[in-house]
Amino acid sequence: MHRHPITTPFGRGAIKLAHVSRQIETAKARPGLSVDKWKVFRDICEARLLIGIPDRALTVLDALLSFYPQGELSEDAGLVVFPSNAQLSLRAHGMADATLRRHLAALIEVGLIVRKDSPNGKRYAHKGRDGSVEDAFGFSLAPLLARRDELAMLAQQVVADRRRFLRAKETLTICRRDIRKLISAALEEGAGGDWLALEDRYIQIIARLPRKLTIEVIERSLSELYVLRADVSNLLETTLVSENMSGNAAENERHIQNSNTESFNELEPSSGKEQGEKPRQERKVQSEPMKAFPLGMVLKACPQISDYGPGGSIAAWRDLMQAAVVVRSMLGISASAYQEACEVMGAENAAVAVAAILERAGHINSAGGYLRDLTRRTSRGEFSLGPMIMALLRANGEARLATG
Repeated sequence: MHRHPITTPFGRGAIKLAHVSRQIETAKARPGLSVDKWKVFRDICEARLLIGIPDRALTVLDALLSFYPQGELSEDAGLVVFPSNAQLSLRAHGMADATLRRHLAALIEVGLIVRKDSPNGKRYAHKGRDGSVEDAFGFSLAPLLARRDELAMLAQQVVADRRRFLRAKETLTICRRDIRKLISAALEEGAGGDWLALEDRYIQIIARLPRKLTIEVIERSLSELYVLRADVSNLLETTLVSENMSGNAAENERHIQNSNTESFNELEPSSGKEQGEKPRQERKVQSEPMKAFPLGMVLKACPQISDYGPGGSIAAWRDLMQAAVVVRSMLGISASAYQEACEVMGAENAAVAVAAILERAGHINSAGGYLRDLTRRTSRGEFSLGPMIMALLRANGEARLATG
């Protein structure tokens, strides 16, 4: 038996049940609702991919909204616009008629507009004597009003997903930079450990990254890079501790060997009194460690060092010392100069000194020579980090916070 296609007053010819469902939902829109037509349009633009419409369909929707005279969509003002295709084409930047029809169909398909056809298929309006529109045939914007909350939520979801993606991508970049710098510094200085194997792991992870990243790919790669960065940091810390212990043992050995035959040629004493007192004073200065400052104060005085900590931040002294190793290499400070600073100042204070040098790098010609000079002055009891830290705090406007 021959079946006729379903027809409704909203359109001629065959329609889909989904269209009928959307029209029913639109009819359920609560009375008194209103929404800024450009606000809902911006939400649709934001959520375009989730809604499933091409970008040029937005041009057509923009043109349709321009024919709605009020700024707020509401039932009281009527929700049907009735421009001809020629008028729509002009406001859609000269869009071809076939393209215009295709995008109108797309807007209907996703339920953003509803076709309300007249008996003869033309778009027009019946107006009263006062010029007000009593009835109109064309395209109803009622779905935009009925779905305003849904469209706003879709837009918020897109914004949140984009923010999550950008943050994950930024974290990936920072993590890659941290690992690359640490491995490069270790290989450059010939640090002990299988650094080539760690570098191979790094290269394999990066090689698997596709040209077009997704949040899932980034998060999967980050989980691998976090494990690798922990392995790199642990090996670097083990190597530094081992080298420090070896260096201190050798230094202690030299002190024991020279305890009875210590030479004062460098001091050039001018009297017996100086000859008897200065060596003891020198040994006393070297045996007293410099005072360590609160980590928070150091970071306020030297904020730039945080960029080189694990993940672009510093939460503990261990992070600061790791960052100092990276910065030391970046500033051209030799490993021997930094090792000597660690022995004389202590590892924490040497890291603070490097952070301070980084903060003033634009005013220092040779970072390595400057650190060596600080180390020599420290060994003679002529230098303290306190004034340097306070000067940097004042320069950063943090002196009041640090002292009050």
